[in-house]
Amino acid sequence: MNATDRPRLVGLPPVVGPATRLIVLGSFPGAASLKAQQYYAHPRNQFWPIVGRLLGVDLPSMPYADRLDTVRERGLGLWDVYAACLREGSLDSAIEAPEHNDLAGLLQQAPGLRLIAHNGGESARSMRITQSLGVPVQRLPSTSPANASWSFERKLAAWREVFEAAGI
Repeated sequence: MNATDRPRLVGLPPVVGPATRLIVLGSFPGAASLKAQQYYAHPRNQFWPIVGRLLGVDLPSMPYADRLDTVRERGLGLWDVYAACLREGSLDSAIEAPEHNDLAGLLQQAPGLRLIAHNGGESARSMRITQSLGVPVQRLPSTSPANASWSFERKLAAWREVFEAAGI
C-alpha cells in the first residue's frame, strides 16, 4: 500500500489552559492512544506512572478524565508536535508526511507557560520551532516502551528536574 492509499491519522487536542506552566510535547499518539483517544494509552508507556509519582498522585488508577483534570490543575499541559501524519503501527520512525500543530499558538492558550519539554527524540526534532517561542525548552527521555535503554528510575530523575524547573 503506498502513502496515497493510507488514511491520514489525526492527533489529539491539546490539554492546556491559563494555569499551564509546563507543557510536555510528544511526537504523535501511538495506535493504542489513537484508538482510545487518550494520551499515553499504551499500558507499558511510563508517562502516567512517572507523572503520577512526581505529582504524588496515583494517576494510573484514575479514570482518564480525572487524570487530565489533575494535571491541568497542577499546571501541566499535554500535546504533540504533529497534528496529523501517515504511519503504519506506532513507531516514531514510521511517521511520514507529518503536519505540525500550531506550536506558536501555545503562548495564547497558556500565557503562564514557563517551560516546554519534548518527550523523546522525534518530538525534539521540532525544538527549532519551540525555541523560537521565547520559553525555555528541554528534551526528556521518551516514556515509550520503545525506549527500553533508560530505566524507570533514570527517566523519573530526568523528568523530576524539568518539573522542578517549571515550578510543578
